[in-house]
Amino acid sequence: MDAEPLVRPVIEGEGLDLVDVTFGRESGRRILRLTVDREGGVDLDTISQISQKVSRRLDLEGFEPGPYALEVTTPGIERPLRRPQDFRRAVGQRVRVRTGEGVLEGELRAAEDDAIRIAAPDDEHRVAIDEVAAAKTVVDWDAELKGRER
Repeated sequence: MDAEPLVRPVIEGEGLDLVDVTFGRESGRRILRLTVDREGGVDLDTISQISQKVSRRLDLEGFEPGPYALEVTTPGIERPLRRPQDFRRAVGQRVRVRTGEGVLEGELRAAEDDAIRIAAPDDEHRVAIDEVAAAKTVVDWDAELKGRER
C-alpha cells in the first residue's frame, strides 16, 4: 500500500508541504519517513502534531501490517532541491547544483518551472531543471561563524 495518498491530505491540511516519502529498512527496522516543510520552517510542536495525526490516519486505513516506525522530519538546513517548488523556496540562498557538465555553486537568483539561474563567482548561469542531477542548499559556515563573533 502506498502511504503518500493517505498522508498527503493530512499534511497539506495543516498547511505543510510533503517533500518526500520513503518506506524501507534501516538497521533491521521498517521505517516510514515523511519529510515536511513550509515557508518559515517547521517547529517541533508541529512535527509532533503531524506525527500523531498521520499515525491515526495510517491506523484507520490499515496501512502496512506489521511493525514499522513512523518518522516525520524536515529537510534540514542543507536541504535537497528536487522539485520546482523546492527551487522557488530557495531563491536568494546559496546552492550547489550538479549537472552532467560539472558543479555550480552560488546564489540561486531565480527559479521557474523549467529552469533556474545561479550567480556563481565567474558568471550567472541558466540551468534547465531536467539537466540537474542533484542540488541542495549550502551554508557558508565560515561566514556564519564570523557573523556570530561580532
